[in-house]
Amino acid sequence: MAAVAEIASEAAVAAKSNSNTTTNKNDNNNNLDSERNPKSESEFTVQKLVDMFTKLNPLAKEFFPSSYNKNNPKQFHINNFPVPNKQSANDNFPKRRRNDFNQGRRRLNGRAYRAQREDSIRRTVYVSDIDQHVTEEQLAGLFSGCGQVVDCRICGDPRSVLRFAFVEFAVEQGARAALNLGGTMLGYYPVRVLPSKTAILPVNPTFLPQSEDEREMCTRTVYCTNIEKKVSQAEVKNFFESICGEVTRLRLLGDHVHSTRIAFVEFAMAESAIVALNCSGMVLGSQPVRVSPSKTPVRPRVTRLALH
Repeated sequence: MAAVAEIASEAAVAAKSNSNTTTNKNDNNNNLDSERNPKSESEFTVQKLVDMFTKLNPLAKEFFPSSYNKNNPKQFHINNFPVPNKQSANDNFPKRRRNDFNQGRRRLNGRAYRAQREDSIRRTVYVSDIDQHVTEEQLAGLFSGCGQVVDCRICGDPRSVLRFAFVEFAVEQGARAALNLGGTMLGYYPVRVLPSKTAILPVNPTFLPQSEDEREMCTRTVYCTNIEKKVSQAEVKNFFESICGEVTRLRLLGDHVHSTRIAFVEFAMAESAIVALNCSGMVLGSQPVRVSPSKTPVRPRVTRLALH
């Protein structure tokens, strides 16, 4: 009996071993299949989802909220959804209301300015071929018979020894009458008179002469423009002193906006200022300058007291 039991035990162990061997082989076969088709399970899952979604009805009732209106299918357009407001620290303070009145007033002022400028152009004439020795007072006197002259501005022409001017009248009829004076001899040349295309730029009243002494200074001062920036103040002074005479004051001005600079040149003698008008068109540096009588005196600079 002991021998039979021993044989039965050995048979059971052998059967168990065969069973384990068979199981291991099956597992190995499954692993080989999974390695050969790693995507089979995932593809099956995706395919199941595709099949499920294709069976759904997008127009089914459960996909629409109770507030949906069939007569207005555009109510769920993306642009119809409100943008959420972001809270900020300034929400607790009252917002400043834009002053539309001031904006309207600025627009009105712009229109009024353009209308005023157009009216000024209609009351202005352009005068050319003016002799170098003719003053603004003499030119205004020529046109005073046409009407009240409110402004007269003589300018230098770098392309000619002659000058041009703008004469503004108080009323438009004066400018029309002035056109008849074309060809009148003023100095050594007949002047040409045409309707003006621009208005006279007004001068800041604080820059105008405030006394008889300053008016006398203006007779000795010229206004020079089109000065290139590389020209120094000493070069401008030497330019006029070598041709016209002694310079007592000189103010050279410029900024970062304009490509050229301007200068106010005051001479010791009024005759030197008249000679300086003939320098219009002469080259200073590398470009011609324009020289005109100055309406403003060169005031001495005010020295500021240092604070202690």
